[in-house]
Amino acid sequence: MDIFKDLLKFTVIDVIDVILVALLLYYIYKLVKGTVAINIFIGIIIIYLGWRLTDFLNMELLSSIFGGFIKVGIIALIVVFQPEIRKFLLMVGSTNFSRRRNFLKHFNFLKTETGDETNVETVVSACNKLAASKTGVLIVFERNNSLDFLTATGDEMNIQVTQPIIESIFFKNSPLHDGAIIIKNNIVKATRVILPVNNEKIIPQRFGLRHRAAIGVTEKTDALALVVSEETGHISYFVDGEFVVFKDTDELIERIKKDLV
Repeated sequence: MDIFKDLLKFTVIDVIDVILVALLLYYIYKLVKGTVAINIFIGIIIIYLGWRLTDFLNMELLSSIFGGFIKVGIIALIVVFQPEIRKFLLMVGSTNFSRRRNFLKHFNFLKTETGDETNVETVVSACNKLAASKTGVLIVFERNNSLDFLTATGDEMNIQVTQPIIESIFFKNSPLHDGAIIIKNNIVKATRVILPVNNEKIIPQRFGLRHRAAIGVTEKTDALALVVSEETGHISYFVDGEFVVFKDTDELIERIKKDLV
């Protein structure tokens, strides 16, 4: 009878509360998925559930032990999860919201034609040609977050994107082929850029430093990254520090265009 009364007291605010908690847990899981921190995260969930269960069953000794660990362990967790907390705050502060641009831009009559959209077909075509010769490629597409702090690590450029330009930059004997290039509004902003490398995420051994750099830059900013493996010639696409699966070149082009909007 008491349970029935409690259910009657379940309001819209309670529904919103449950949804927000579920979203928070989902984003936390997404942040730690594929990293060594996932096991710690699962362990925390198990301990918390154990604490709630022992408290419900009035098992005072176990409940006090679990409760003490939860309270005192918060400081230790801040240290352990420092990279994940930083990434979460960055995602909340910029990546998740700023990339959505203005809501008004969804209305066609308010859109303005800039004429400086990146020629994705040209970039992907160049990657396909370089992949055929197993030439390593690392291309970063800048979006809302400024990558000027990365541009300073390489050679600043102001070159219109064309297929010959991209192929010549990554040509194995070119002095510019090491590192990444940054593209913004169909302009190559910089070459030989040094990117932050992610060493936390677990990725297959066949992937190397280019892939880790692509994961690193797309985790720390809202940039997109394209990688051509020097070992296999395989093209990989990264968003939010994750591999994006695509069936063919056409789907890859459409996905990049959609993400750049």
